[in-house]
Amino acid sequence: MAERGFELSALPKEVREQLAELELELSEGDITQKGYEKKRAKLLAPYIPQTQAVDPALQKDHRNQTSGSPAGPAQSSSKYHRARSGGARDERYRSDIHTEAVQAALAKHKEQKMALPMPTKRRSTFVQSPADACTPPDTSSASEDEGSLRRQAALSAVLNQSLQNTDSWINKSIQGSSTSSSASSTLSHGDVKSTSGSLADVLSNTHIESVLAPPDVTSTTNTTTSSSSSSSLSSVRPANIDLPPSGLVKGVHKAARRSSLMDTADGVAVSSRVSTKIQQLLNTLKRPKRPPLKEFFVDDFEEIVEVPRPDPNQPKPEGRQMTPVKGEPLGVVCNWPPSIEAALQRWGTTQAKCSCLTALDVTGKPVYTLTYGKLWTRSVRLAYTLLNKLGTKNEQGLKPGDRVALVYPNNDPVMFMVAFYGCLLAQVIPVPIEDAGGHQIGFLLGSCGVKLALTTEVCLKGLPKTQNGEIVQFKGWPKLKWVVTDSRYLTKAPKDWQPHITVAGTEPAYIEYKTSKEGSVMGVAVSRLAMLCHCQALSQACNYTEGETMVNVLDFKRDAGLWHGIVTNVVNKMHTISVPYSVMKACPLSWVQRVHANKARVAVVKCRDLHWAMIAHREQKDISLASLRMLIVTDGANPWSVSSCDAFLSLFQNYGLKPEAICPCATSPEAMTVAIRRPGIPGAPLPGRAILSMNGLSFGVIRVNTEDKNSALTVQDVGHVMPGGVMCIVKPEAVPQLCKTDEIGEICVSCKGGGISYYGLSGVTKNTFEVLPVGATGTPIGETPFTRTGLLGFVGPGNLVFVVGKMDGTLLVSGRRHNADDIVATALAVESLKTLYRGRIAVFSVTVFYDERIVVVAEQRPDASEEDSFQWMSRVLQAIDSIHQVGVYCLALVPANTLPKTPLGGIHLSQTKQHFLEGTLHPCNILMCPHTCVTNLPKPRQKQPGVGPASVMVGNLVAGKRIAQASGRDLGQIEENDLVKKHQYLSEILHWRAQTTPEHILFILLNAKGTAICTASCLQLHKRAERIAATLVEKGHLNAGDNVVLLYPPGIELIAAFYGCLYAGCIPVTVRPPHAQNLSATLPTVRMIVDVSKASCILTTQTLLRLLKSKEAAVAVDVKTWPTIIETDDLPRKRSIQLYKPPTPEMLAYLDFSVSTTGMLTGVKMSHGSVNALCRAIKLQCELYSTRQIAICLDPYCGLGFVLWCLCSVYSGHQSILIPPMELESNLFLWLSAVSQYKIRDTFCSYSVMEMCSKGLGNQIEVLKTRGINLSYVRTCVVVAEERPRVALTYSFSKLFKDLGLSPRAVSTTFGSRVNTAICLQGTSGPDPSTVYVDLKSLRHDRVRLVERGSPQSLLLLESGKILPGLTVIIVNPETKGPLGDSHLGEIWVNSPHTASGYYTIYDSESLQADHFNTKLSFGDTQTLWARTGYLGFVRRTELTDASGERHDALFVVGALDETLELRGLRYHPIDIETSVSRTHRSIAECAVFTWTNLLVVVVELCGSEQEALDLVPLVTNVVLEEHYLIVGVVVVVDPGVIPINSRGEKQRMHLRDSFLADQLDPIYVAYNM
Repeated sequence: MAERGFELSALPKEVREQLAELELELSEGDITQKGYEKKRAKLLAPYIPQTQAVDPALQKDHRNQTSGSPAGPAQSSSKYHRARSGGARDERYRSDIHTEAVQAALAKHKEQKMALPMPTKRRSTFVQSPADACTPPDTSSASEDEGSLRRQAALSAVLNQSLQNTDSWINKSIQGSSTSSSASSTLSHGDVKSTSGSLADVLSNTHIESVLAPPDVTSTTNTTTSSSSSSSLSSVRPANIDLPPSGLVKGVHKAARRSSLMDTADGVAVSSRVSTKIQQLLNTLKRPKRPPLKEFFVDDFEEIVEVPRPDPNQPKPEGRQMTPVKGEPLGVVCNWPPSIEAALQRWGTTQAKCSCLTALDVTGKPVYTLTYGKLWTRSVRLAYTLLNKLGTKNEQGLKPGDRVALVYPNNDPVMFMVAFYGCLLAQVIPVPIEDAGGHQIGFLLGSCGVKLALTTEVCLKGLPKTQNGEIVQFKGWPKLKWVVTDSRYLTKAPKDWQPHITVAGTEPAYIEYKTSKEGSVMGVAVSRLAMLCHCQALSQACNYTEGETMVNVLDFKRDAGLWHGIVTNVVNKMHTISVPYSVMKACPLSWVQRVHANKARVAVVKCRDLHWAMIAHREQKDISLASLRMLIVTDGANPWSVSSCDAFLSLFQNYGLKPEAICPCATSPEAMTVAIRRPGIPGAPLPGRAILSMNGLSFGVIRVNTEDKNSALTVQDVGHVMPGGVMCIVKPEAVPQLCKTDEIGEICVSCKGGGISYYGLSGVTKNTFEVLPVGATGTPIGETPFTRTGLLGFVGPGNLVFVVGKMDGTLLVSGRRHNADDIVATALAVESLKTLYRGRIAVFSVTVFYDERIVVVAEQRPDASEEDSFQWMSRVLQAIDSIHQVGVYCLALVPANTLPKTPLGGIHLSQTKQHFLEGTLHPCNILMCPHTCVTNLPKPRQKQPGVGPASVMVGNLVAGKRIAQASGRDLGQIEENDLVKKHQYLSEILHWRAQTTPEHILFILLNAKGTAICTASCLQLHKRAERIAATLVEKGHLNAGDNVVLLYPPGIELIAAFYGCLYAGCIPVTVRPPHAQNLSATLPTVRMIVDVSKASCILTTQTLLRLLKSKEAAVAVDVKTWPTIIETDDLPRKRSIQLYKPPTPEMLAYLDFSVSTTGMLTGVKMSHGSVNALCRAIKLQCELYSTRQIAICLDPYCGLGFVLWCLCSVYSGHQSILIPPMELESNLFLWLSAVSQYKIRDTFCSYSVMEMCSKGLGNQIEVLKTRGINLSYVRTCVVVAEERPRVALTYSFSKLFKDLGLSPRAVSTTFGSRVNTAICLQGTSGPDPSTVYVDLKSLRHDRVRLVERGSPQSLLLLESGKILPGLTVIIVNPETKGPLGDSHLGEIWVNSPHTASGYYTIYDSESLQADHFNTKLSFGDTQTLWARTGYLGFVRRTELTDASGERHDALFVVGALDETLELRGLRYHPIDIETSVSRTHRSIAECAVFTWTNLLVVVVELCGSEQEALDLVPLVTNVVLEEHYLIVGVVVVVDPGVIPINSRGEKQRMHLRDSFLADQLDPIYVAYNM
């Protein structure tokens, strides 16, 4: 313990005491670190040699060493700690042996130097400022159930010095321990203490160059920046951003694309701090797991997850079958009363002056003593009142056998005792309960049929009241009548009235409540006979005699507190001093003082009371425990009680405590007292201890621990079976088979003195109270029924009973049983001084993926630092892994005082579990370790070779199934007017319309108010196009075939510019204009398209021209190198020019540039022939002609949106009402009111528009009605998309607006891809879209398995509309390129006259061109040329008939191949995982998933408060594991609007991935699952 040659042990005793006192103050937050160091320096100054400078860092180091060593001061200081309000460890679990074991286990781990990535947390989140600011007032205190204990800091043997060095474990976790935003903010505020320089080094090495946010192709909305302030304010997502990572253009080889994101080393982006953490996570996952993975089942079609096969080396029981153990016979007592009431009558009338019960005031002074006479008379008065004064004249108030609730505070034993005996005398059944209001207590009262509640006046005043003064009806409670039992409200019984006292029978006397593991409360009924027999057995076992004094520290309303302190004491005419919980909190030594003052012979306590007395004993020297002949420790069955008893004995032996007086006992609500150690004979040897192997215990086998002392459990006996009882040990599973002698099982007892049933619950009663144990052959061993006690244990040598845990505290993980208390003890033995608040820890298990998983939740001190907490959590994981050989699934720290409490301040376990599962626990730190725990995942799939050319192919059959091929109507057979024959090109058609129908209005553009601000007739459009063409030729000096970028807001100007280009023979490229408020993100994309398309000129408006040349633009791009820019606002009237006519239909008409969901920018070439064929197919499918009107609310820059906006009206002559989607942001009603106003039959929109209307208007249907909006004219409402139909959204839209007349059949979707803009479109004729339910598990295997609605793991798919005329679709295996059969999943290939001609790229990638646009089948029809869409889907022949009378073939789109995630050999579609995640918590606004180095990353947008962020981590992990059999690697919680979405409403996951890896998301929290 030397500190530079300075010995602490050499200090005087007083100084060591003061130092220990200081330690405690610091540990409990009573003084600051600075104050501690100052005072400590002052104390040590006289003893430190003058040469030594005492600097604070040294002192801190010294403190670590001191606490870490088990030598001198740790022991000496332990004696002198006074009681305090808080401690850091629950002392009922304290065991020096165990603490040493934990140290040893951690030291072993230290050698492995494991680096876990620390979670990333935004600094604004969970700032735990001063303790009072964030900690709710502490109503708790502590106890065994009762919360957690005060602690003497130095008593705990701390982790040894070698472990104090934080680098040992988390040697790399400091790297990148905060996001860029948080790191910079922390450093700028200067609160980062130097971590031996490593943090600075890391920051310097991982500095990220300021990367510009990737450019934005098509947005005109105000994109939210990712700074937390703005993004959290705007919950509205920037709806339309198309963001490719800079420089990514279709045509680059896929592998090259991926790697070009960043230069990578070991698959990790070098410049990214996030990826450093992911690499750390991967490194930890590469370490060998424990337990070792065994062979798991092969993942076949019907997946059933099997538990791993049992370990061949697991210990097995070898003993003989046990024989039931009998207690000594119940002795015959000559004057034993016939019933409890008779005993009260006897003493109340013959020994009226004798003291029965003494109550204490808050300071621990006796305040009132109830004599036997008073108890008798007051109980009689209450009995008379209950039976005669509560009802009306006509009906009796209470009848014998009715149940009555007793609601009395814990500090009023006198009133409770009177009420209890009053009920017994009236022969009504008392149901004592805890404080009013508990939800589960309501179930108990309901099941017991309670209608009346007795209470005190003070208590009644404290209950919540309604406005008219009635007591509030508590949630889940039956309606109760409240009766006050204070003396002045009771009626004196007439002289001739006497209570009816009979011999005790089998009818219920009282009902004691019991809380089960799940939190439900049941009532255990105890008969009058059982109550009397139990009293007799207790009196015999404890050797009670008349006139003895007993101190009772327990809750007198239930369990041992009631049995000893209310019932057995009266039968034996003893005097009980009741020390309530509130007194113990104020004066922990009060019970010892009462024993001393009253020369008490018996004390009934729990382990926590022993600890409190040890902590506070220094306050009073003159106390003696010599009078005690029996100190009954009622939680002696807790395996950790042995160290409490030992420590208490060693301290209080000096005060006269006799070793043989300590009597642990085991109790259970069902069997009452199960076993108790009898008071010993002075000098007799004390009973032995069992040192058991924890590994053996987990397999239910008793093995004396020999090899590894670290995983040993020392238990003490709880004495012998109760007099008159028989005990046996049975297997805890369903069949009560007798255990072998070396096997752990559930203790069962058969005696007259136990509970008789769960009141009102006959089914559960049979399994617990009427158990017939069977032998090895399965035949019952006798006729006598036994009662299950809920305790696990065994009978040892000399018939001593040992208890090793409770059934309710058992966690059954992978077939092994672990005791929750043991795990709590291990966690507490890890030095928790800086982290834990009062040692409050809850351990429970949750069922996830077919097995129980262990969850540890603890309260964190308000002043704990992130580093300390994370380090403590990491060490707890190691310690539990080492000692119990079991993994912890989740470890969470919550703010101090926030765990649900029981009435006595303990942790309410079932409510804590419920909060955890519901996501309402609000942790401030969390660590998930699914990788180590989940060992029952199916084996990764090995791909099987698919159907090859060798398959038998007969006609149109593949492997016995019809080939999955489907076609639209035949274009050739459909007659049309001469338009097509005469005019091959759109420019000619417009010219022709301008001549034949010059005044016909083709386009109407609406503004946000719904006003038509611009219209264009055929002639106007033609004239405008002519002027633009002339300008292009004269001003731009352009030649035919030059590319021209059109940069316009959505409107008619864009359409005119398009036709102007066609007139001049130029090739238009429509581009979404940059957004003035977000130039840095949107302008580079415009620049990229200009460069990639090799545009010779840009046509735009005056406003946009100024923007392109502005200073702000110059920051984002080089404005000097723009090609010629021509603004088209004021063009001179010029003479008409010669219209350009392309020599062949194969000539290019326009270029279509778009950003795919994977972030790729691709341009495709559309020829004049394709444009004509496409417009014709749409015209036929939708029956468009010149008298029709359609409304379009789509972005007009690419895909089908562009075709509908710019091309179709000119071709078909119908009128288009144009509604720019961005106008909906200022007026949500715009689209629907336009559809209603113009009585539109066909309307087109995007998913973004539909979602905005559903979310924004769904609750305003009445407002829409008052505005006169009527949607009954709508025949088709088509969503334009390039994805799987979003069934939930389209269904909810139909449902929401059906009250406005929208037909449920109206809503449908389209499907298109880059290679072919329009493959399916519902159209006006033909059958309704069909739906199917498919099995999600099969989809992962690239199979389609149809299931019934409501099947587990089923997915609803909607047909993507009808296939367009002239188009054929075939489903192909993407790897073998062979055709597939009906209902098989494969890539969708198309053959159609309107397929694009190829990619337009700066790379000459002929191979990619050929593969995507002109590819052939590997067998079957090997001549036809097909285009690959890159989407997976299947064709299914339905029962419906199409227009031609044939059976209809439906095309179902499953998802884009580019988007799929290949994990564990299976193919996942991100949308399926995202749908599951979005359902888990109400605060998840949106989510997206992607993979990074085989880790699944889930990003969730949090729309609730930031304190809910960490609740999402376990919920997300659970749901993905349960529904998709995947372990989530990283969970990122971000603000709303962070997930980028393109103009079609599709998530851009790859862009999100790049932002995550470049650390640009400003996340609220990043959790790295271990």
